[in-house]
Parts: sequence; structure tokens; C-alpha cells
Amino acid sequence: MDLHPKSLFNSLVHKRHKARQALGILLLIAIVALSAPSIGWAYTAGAAIATVGIAFRLWAAGHLSKDQALAQDGPYALVRHPLYTGNFLIITGFLLAGQVWWLVAVAVAFAILYYPPAIHREDAKLRQRFPEAWAPWHAETPALLPRLRPSRPLNATSWSFRQSLHANGEPVIAALLILGLVLMGLRLGG
Repeated sequence: MDLHPKSLFNSLVHKRHKARQALGILLLIAIVALSAPSIGWAYTAGAAIATVGIAFRLWAAGHLSKDQALAQDGPYALVRHPLYTGNFLIITGFLLAGQVWWLVAVAVAFAILYYPPAIHREDAKLRQRFPEAWAPWHAETPALLPRLRPSRPLNATSWSFRQSLHANGEPVIAALLILGLVLMGLRLGG
């Protein structure tokens, strides 16, 4: 990898989908490392929001069969990209819990730079791979903000811990995120 600033910048802008996960992880690590929570209610609210995001991602990953079938039940009946919805909740929660306010601008820039192209690319991939199922699902299911009433049955029985672990290693990620919240909580008021 070329580390020249211009090459690095071009790579981040034009091949950003490859760097999205690593940069998201670095953002979370920075929030935890730099956190200095002093407002108890903000930490508590942030930890609660992040926990909802973690649970939403865990729920989504347990319904995902990458490239084998179009996931349309569980959280996919509420939103087309529940993993990204979970990410937004996690980042928002971590920012609120950690109270590193200048990182809000970094997180917003990250979201604007990385998520719209990722959603567009994933929608195009799903449309091509599952054209008959994708069109009606896309028409009735929003990209990021969940519907209050699902477009399809949630079908809670189709969730699989094994699938959640296999799809993205989600339970391991969830445990690490909870650890990050605990570490920030230990700094509360200190």
C-alpha cells in the first residue's frame, strides 16, 4: 500500500468501501480511548442507545445468509440495511456515552463519506442477485430508518446464533463493544 498522502487520500475516497470497517473500528477505539464522561445521564443514555444498536446488529446478523437468499424477515422487514442502522445507533451511543464532542464532526464526515455509496452498492448487488424478490422489498422497505410496522412478518423463529456468528462474528463484536461501554463507564466522573 502506498502511504504517500495523495495516494492514501485517493484510496480512501475512491476505494472507501474497503476501508469503511477499519475506519469505523478506529473511530470507536478513539471514542473509548479519548472518553472522559462527566455527565451521568449522557453516559447512561448513550450506553442504552449503543446497546440497542448492538442488539439490532446481532438480530440482523442472525437473519443474514450472505449471497444465498435475500433476507426479508426479522429486522430486514423493517429496514433494508439493519447492520448500518445498528452502526448508526452504536456510534451515536458511543459518542454520547464517551462525551468526546469534537469526534461528532469526525463521525458525521465518516457517515456522509462512506454510507451512501455503500448503500447504493449493496442495493445494486442485491437487485442484480435477487431481481424478483428485491424489487417489491425495496419498494416497501426503507434503507435506514426502520418502519414502525414491518412490511413482512418478523418471523422471530428464523434467527440463528450460529448464523450471527458466521455472518460477521457478531457475538464477538457485541462483546467487544460492551467492553468498550464498560471501560467508558469506569471513567464516569473521574
